[in-house]
Amino acid sequence: MRAFTRNNSDVGLTSHIEQFLLYIATERGLSAAYQLSVRQTLDALVVWLEKKGLSDWDDVGTEDLSHFLSGQKDNGMSASSLRISMVHLKIFFRRIAALKVIAADPAEPLLPPRAEQHLPETLNEQEVASILQAVDTGKVLGRRDLAILELFYASGLRLSELCNARLENMNLDEGFIRVTGKGGKTRIVPVGGKAREALGNYIKNERPELVKSKTSSWIFLSVRGGSLSSERVREVVKQRARNAGIEKNVYPHLLRHSFATHLLQNGADLRVIQDMLGHADIATTQIYTHVDQKGLKSMHQKFHPRG
Repeated sequence: MRAFTRNNSDVGLTSHIEQFLLYIATERGLSAAYQLSVRQTLDALVVWLEKKGLSDWDDVGTEDLSHFLSGQKDNGMSASSLRISMVHLKIFFRRIAALKVIAADPAEPLLPPRAEQHLPETLNEQEVASILQAVDTGKVLGRRDLAILELFYASGLRLSELCNARLENMNLDEGFIRVTGKGGKTRIVPVGGKAREALGNYIKNERPELVKSKTSSWIFLSVRGGSLSSERVREVVKQRARNAGIEKNVYPHLLRHSFATHLLQNGADLRVIQDMLGHADIATTQIYTHVDQKGLKSMHQKFHPRG
């Protein structure tokens, strides 16, 4: 393999890229797909540098690389892709600095971009009410499906927690249910009045009709007497939302998000919400404060005379 050189007659930028790609292929044994990814990053950098009038790697500074990455972000590159591009830059410049092609490594001080914060979607209170009110409990499985929706919204359960809920872990008189969440951690979650009413109605009047000889103590049963699968519960939630005329994509975790957001909007303490959701770290729960702030800003802009 031809050695890297600082000879300016060595055609500037692109020749060093070709040599580097040969190095990671032959000496590092990196995959063809990874080589292609590196090439795309470095080729894009060369185009950007040439537009800036830079034709020698020694002329490239940390600020230049930072501006290049910012331009990539402005063009729609995600934070995860930006982190990958930064890794490409770091291994390239580290290599050519080690071989004395450049005097110093301009990529070393670069900091990875902050991860994008995706705020959870939510339903507003009226949308939730519309879904619940649209369930006809006089029809087949209506009581069961209403109980599912009410429990999701009243207690903020995860999908797996609801599917695995058992009769012996629920006390409707006291208004709580014990569930096992992530990491096998058990917690006790309150069940509100409307949910207790819906659950009691289902357990008394509809669940007995679903029980078969081998039925276990799962709260929510399929027509065959077994526990409801997570896929079936997703279908129930989606279909009931459609029946109510809700155009959003409604899924079980959306009801969990709505549960937490509405509690916060109505003054609940963040630590209490953390406990009810079963979050190990309150930082996970704090995402709902951003959702609430977004809603407050929208309300301010809509109703304040100088919003």
